[in-house]
Amino acid sequence: MPLPSPAPREPLHRRAIDIRGYRREDGLFDVEAHLVDTKSYPFVNDDRGTIEPGKALHGMWLRLTLREDMEIVACEAASDFTPYAVCPQAAPNFARLAGLRIGPGFNRAVQERVGGVEGCTHLREVLGQMATVAFQTLYPIRARREREEVARIMAAGGAAERRRPAMLGSCLAYAADSPVAQARWPWLKEEAGSGQG
Repeated sequence: MPLPSPAPREPLHRRAIDIRGYRREDGLFDVEAHLVDTKSYPFVNDDRGTIEPGKALHGMWLRLTLREDMEIVACEAASDFTPYAVCPQAAPNFARLAGLRIGPGFNRAVQERVGGVEGCTHLREVLGQMATVAFQTLYPIRARREREEVARIMAAGGAAERRRPAMLGSCLAYAADSPVAQARWPWLKEEAGSGQG
């Protein structure tokens, strides 16, 4: 269902962000983002002169190469369009993200490595969304491996460790008492009944 009809208006600014996840032939994964900002009117820029309607003010690329455990192996950035000639000089600094793991504390670690004058506001902003796409890209692979490991332990007569899913409590659907979460993780009902949940 779309939003209700808006009040009469004119378009002024558009930011398009396209983020895609890939499995590479070498066993690693790429998450790649392309950000483009445009205006609907011409305006004068100090470094570029007049920027015409629909011409990119920002046109930037960012690629994270990851291991299955969400560790960043490499980060590459490129700026096709920027408001100032100096802006592309920030792109090589994003290689400093290699070695970080996407998870708790990721945004803080990004800020420490490429924050402020060491980086680019627009590239940093898109990194949070790229982290989400990395989870979406790798979730089926990681979940399958986890299921296989549990099955292996059970087949050997062991007891599989029951870990709280990271997604639990992250939104309405994954509230511990929601029908979605309880269908996905039936043992939550047992915990709720015993007062451990």
